[in-house]
Amino acid sequence: MNGKDMEKKHYQTFDSIKETGPDGAEFWMARQLSKILDYAEFRNFLPVIEKAKKACENSGQQIKNHFVEMHEMVSIGSGAERKMESYALSRYACYLIVQNGDPSKPVIANGQTYFAIQTRRQELADDEAFQRLKEEEKRLFLRNEMREHNKQLVETAQQAGVKSNLDFAIFQNHGYKGLYGGLNAKAIHQRKKLKKSQQILDNMGSTELAANLFRATQTEEKLRRENITRKTKANKTHFEVGKKVRQTIEELGGTMPEDLSTPEEDLKKLERRVKSAEKKLIKNSELPNKLENGE
Repeated sequence: MNGKDMEKKHYQTFDSIKETGPDGAEFWMARQLSKILDYAEFRNFLPVIEKAKKACENSGQQIKNHFVEMHEMVSIGSGAERKMESYALSRYACYLIVQNGDPSKPVIANGQTYFAIQTRRQELADDEAFQRLKEEEKRLFLRNEMREHNKQLVETAQQAGVKSNLDFAIFQNHGYKGLYGGLNAKAIHQRKKLKKSQQILDNMGSTELAANLFRATQTEEKLRRENITRKTKANKTHFEVGKKVRQTIEELGGTMPEDLSTPEEDLKKLERRVKSAEKKLIKNSELPNKLENGE
């Protein structure tokens, strides 16, 4: 079984043990998840849960909303079952658990991608304010998010040995190649038929920006989590994360990033237009006060 087949099998396995509560919320039972993640004994899985609970608390989330103590029926042989202490885990709890697991295990590595993407998709789906945004507004929002996370990625990559501008250009190309099926920044630029002065990220729709944002955030997390200190390893990590995101898009039946349409308006022009409109709005709102004061 090749890596892609193994990943698909893991994704299907995570889906197969997912349960749905009366309110429609998805959850996973801890003992079932521990078996899938290759923990022979549940007691060996408990320290990972405790680390995940701590991470949950540190992120400002309430532990009780994501780790619900309950009993789970466990087979004890000869068709008999026994109630044993367990947890009902939210998608976010599962994400934190696999983030604290052993990344050398393929099932853990695939779980990190699976639950991270599912969590991010749910966050955006649940964010009513984001859903109400028009496409142009989504582009502006995601591009600003991308700018902030790219700053963090630069800092983390520097700690991993990516020092010079040339180093970082090579590092970025590895991420693009993973996500865009082998295309580097120059090839993507040409495919989008952009002018020399135009930037790739300023000419993406919200779907493409979201994929790149996820590539950046997950690479930054992986570099930190695995304490990577060599630029060759950093480049490989960026490529692998980009490739994982691409494979997940394929699994979900999405359109490949390089096949997504390029918006008609460059984001730089869009930003200038929005700022101009804001200035006019401010100027118009000040006019009644000026008339009132006799100005």
